[in-house]
Amino acid sequence: MQLVDRKALLQIAPLWRLAFRPFFLAGTAFAALAIPLWLGVLAGLWPDWQPAGGALAWHRHEMLFGFGVAIIAGFLLTAAQTWTGRQGVSGRPLTALALLWLAARLAWLLDAPLWLLIPLEIAFLPAVAVLLGRMLLPVRQVRNYPIVGVLILLTLADLLVVAGLMHSNDAWQRQGVIAALWLVAAMMGLIGGRVIPFFTQRGLGLPAQVPAVPWLERLALGGLVTVALLSAAGLALRPQPWLAGVFAAVALLHGVRLARWHDRRLWRVPLLWSLHLAYAWLVLALVGQALWHAGLLSNPSLALHALAVGGVGGLILAMVARVSLGHTGRPLQPPQAMAWAFALLNLGAVARVLLPPLLPLGALLMSGIAWTLAFALFVWHYAPMLCRPRLDGQPG
Repeated sequence: MQLVDRKALLQIAPLWRLAFRPFFLAGTAFAALAIPLWLGVLAGLWPDWQPAGGALAWHRHEMLFGFGVAIIAGFLLTAAQTWTGRQGVSGRPLTALALLWLAARLAWLLDAPLWLLIPLEIAFLPAVAVLLGRMLLPVRQVRNYPIVGVLILLTLADLLVVAGLMHSNDAWQRQGVIAALWLVAAMMGLIGGRVIPFFTQRGLGLPAQVPAVPWLERLALGGLVTVALLSAAGLALRPQPWLAGVFAAVALLHGVRLARWHDRRLWRVPLLWSLHLAYAWLVLALVGQALWHAGLLSNPSLALHALAVGGVGGLILAMVARVSLGHTGRPLQPPQAMAWAFALLNLGAVARVLLPPLLPLGALLMSGIAWTLAFALFVWHYAPMLCRPRLDGQPG
């Protein structure tokens, strides 16, 4: 086994010692900047700006493959060092990976020619999958192989979006993005199923964490991957009564998981209630999709935004707030402002899901402002932590 080279890591600038540092910082800063840019489009502030595929296509794609994928990469490439005991990506290779991510974001933003945009965009996720696989395979971390599988499926979803961009096919782009959203939800289910009960047990001082039920874990993950594949094929993007049962069944599986992890004392701990609320938004999104396919909900976008804003955004904010503390050698007590950040994000999700029928533009503005403030609070308070050495003098 290749052990972590502590002496070599200490010679590297703190920002480049482990993947969570640059990717958590870049991803959350991107989240805080991209939504105001999108709100400006809705308000007609910059009519001449034309990103690749148009402003709507840019917004859909970048909130997943820009923001979401950056956080996923930072988390996985950091966690893999803990899982395997092998050296995580750091130094120049990590810098190159971060610059690849940034170059792809600029290519979309500035409407770069497709011959440049496509290779930059398509290279990132496979690079993350290869780096992760090189850490898992030598120690036969079979338990984590499904994570590599989800990264490969995310790459295929991105290829579908890029194909739609090449052929000016908005349907392909939408199918790829929504498939990717459910794949990110699958990653939520996979990683959340490990860390939420563990963090709950540690945060509340419980004698043991809630044990996993293997069949429930497999069905819950398989259900979300199935939904993603149905979305990629376009089947889940138009109302079909038989899909109401599929979404309802997957919602039940994840609802049972969430109920098993619950402890009433968690509502006193912001680092815990933020995680549980984010997972509840995933369940709510699945229920919303079931209602839409049953003909009981008129707008499927509301359920998808429940997942994107409350679920994905909420879990990311809660995870980066907790993981950043642990991996920088700090006590697991976030700055007080983070409780406000968690509350703002959830209020923004409520506004985005419940208010559009009453205040179409106002709901978007309220949700976007709440999202922006939530992630700006994280960047303001955590950027110094991510750019400085660990408090305990350890590498990483």
